[in-house]
Amino acid sequence: MLIGEDAYAMLLVKSRFGEFANKQMCDPSTHAETILGISAETHESVDELVETALEAGGTSAGEPQDHGFMYSRSLPDPDGHHWEVVWTDRAGIVEPLEQTASVS
Repeated sequence: MLIGEDAYAMLLVKSRFGEFANKQMCDPSTHAETILGISAETHESVDELVETALEAGGTSAGEPQDHGFMYSRSLPDPDGHHWEVVWTDRAGIVEPLEQTASVS
């Protein structure tokens, strides 16, 4: 599955995934095994993607998280795996880091 220009994902049914995994599989509805993230280009595109998933029958996995320089929303996929859709204002991260470096 193509996610973006440089991002792909392979989606497998459990029986096929079991052929690749060297560990016992867990039930993602009761155990956390991973958080999968997708970067969005804008704050608004986070909402658009998640709202599309909700309109298609998805459910939210919590309240939106708005930290000013970063905004995210989360939802489980049909198997219960946790997905985060995140927008980050890179200037909101780089500028504070540059200021910290110049103070040292």
